[in-house]
This record gives sequence, structure tokens and C-alpha cells, in this order.
Amino acid sequence: MADAAEDAKQKEALNGQLKEYIAEWRKTREKEEEELKKLKEKQAKRKEIRAEQEKKLNQSKKEEEEKLRKEDNEKKAKEAEEKKKRLEEAETKRQEMLEAQKAGGDGKKKSVAGGDAKDARKEMTKTKEQLEEEKKIALSIRIKPLEVEAMDSDELKAKANEIFNIIVQLETDKYDYEQRKLTQELDLKELKERQKAQLRQKALKKGLDPEALVGKYPPMIRMYSKYERRTDTRTYDDRKKLYEGGWEVIRAESLDAIWKEKYEEWSKRPSKKLPKWFGERPGKKAGDAETPEGEEEGGDEAPAAEEEEDYEEEEEEEEEEEEEEE
Repeated sequence: MADAAEDAKQKEALNGQLKEYIAEWRKTREKEEEELKKLKEKQAKRKEIRAEQEKKLNQSKKEEEEKLRKEDNEKKAKEAEEKKKRLEEAETKRQEMLEAQKAGGDGKKKSVAGGDAKDARKEMTKTKEQLEEEKKIALSIRIKPLEVEAMDSDELKAKANEIFNIIVQLETDKYDYEQRKLTQELDLKELKERQKAQLRQKALKKGLDPEALVGKYPPMIRMYSKYERRTDTRTYDDRKKLYEGGWEVIRAESLDAIWKEKYEEWSKRPSKKLPKWFGERPGKKAGDAETPEGEEEGGDEAPAAEEEEDYEEEEEEEEEEEEEEE
């Protein structure tokens, strides 16, 4: 009975301890849950703050981009207006020049031709986009819109006749320019043929082939500067030898010197050398050193006669040992 009572007491004590542990664990668990809730609330607040900050940044970026776009558009509009004004002025000047050219004589035509050459040089440097823009602006200036609705039948007929006359004039000008181009091409061909004939005569006078100066053969190589006062009278072989050699010659000389040094070292070596023995030296006695005299470091510098004597002594010792064994 006493043992049963003790067991019951022990069980009660254990149950009490377990209840205490469970209560403590629950308290710690509640604290941890509260801390987690607080951390989650902080995290949510931070996310909201970050989202607001990102929205503000995006709005400020959009506003800046819109400002930049507006500024770019304003700049482009100003540039387009300035271009249009310049082209209008140029067009008006051109129209005045054409009218003056029609009314005036040849002197004015020559001055206009010089100005056209300068304008052509400027136009050569322009890009295709710039030329297209200028073309559109020029056409908008030249071709003015027709107010057809406000015109009567007589006015429409007069306008149609005017446009027809303009087209006829433009076609005649086009035909004239094409014919002038053909005549200029023929003149250029004739001038080229005359130039070739003159060059052939010049070559024959110099004793060369008639086609030498025409362009059939490549031009002669000038091996001297045109700024030198004295002309180079050397032959082609002499000139060619000037560019020969260089690094190859220097390399060959250095290799030759290295080879001579190595050959001298090789020729200074002794004529005969004793063979190097591996393991125990034949003819070695009990008290002798591992290497005989003359075979140590620096022994290669000994004369050949001493090496031959040592070799003969070793052979005699070997023969004596063999006789003793027998």
C-alpha cells in the first residue's frame, strides 16, 4: 500500500510539473505570436510607405519626361518654323532671280550660275531626310491651294488654261535640258579623244609606247620625294636594295654571334671523359671514398692524360682482383 501511495505522489508531482511546463510554453507561445503580429504589422506599414514612395517617384519621373517631351516638341516646332521662313525667303529670292534672268541678259546668267554652284555644294552635304523636308516645304510654298468653291466657271477656265500653259512651259524646259545634256556628253567624248591623241603624240616624242600615257599601263613608281631639289639618278635595283634587310639581317647577325659563343664553349671541353658509374664503382676497396680523385665536381677540367692514367690503374686493380679470386 505504501508503494502505491508513493507512486501516486510521484505521478501527481510529475503531472504538476507537466502542467507548469505547458503553462510556461503557452505563455512563451503567446508572446511569440504577439511579436510576430507586431512584425507583420510593421512589414505591412513599410510596404505601404514604399508603395507610396514609388508612386511619388513614378509621378515625378512622368512629369519630368512630359516636360522634356514638351521642350523637345517646342524646339522642333521652332526649328521647323525657322526653316520654313528661311526656305520661303530663299524661294522668293529664287523667283526674283528667275524673273530677273528672264528679263536680263547673259551677264546676269553667269552670276546666277556661280550662285547655283555654291548652292549645289551645300546641298551635296545634306541628308535625304533634310532634302525631303525642304522639298515638302518648298512645294507647299510654290503650290498654293486653289479656292475652287469661290470661283465662277469663267475663272475656272482661266485657271485651267494658266495651269496648262505652265505645264507646257515646264515640258519644253525639260526637253531643252535633256538635249543640252546630250550635247555636253558628246562634247566631253570629243575632248577625251583629243586628249588621248595629244598624249599618244607626247609618248611617241619621248620614245615610249603610244599607249603609255593614255592610261593603258599603270603609272610609274616615284621612289623619291617631289620636294627634293636633286633628282634621284639611281637604278631601280639600287632603290629596291634600300628596302631589303632590316630586322632579318639583325636577327641573322645575333644568331651567328650566339652560335660562335656556343662553338667556342664546346671546343674548350676535354677530349675524353670517364664513364659515370651507377651504383658501386668497380675496383672500389673497403676504405676508399665513393668517388675517386679527379671525378669530383670540377674534375671535368682536369687534363685528359690524368684521366687516362686513372682509368688504366682501375683496370689493373680489376685484373689483380680477378687473379686472386681464381
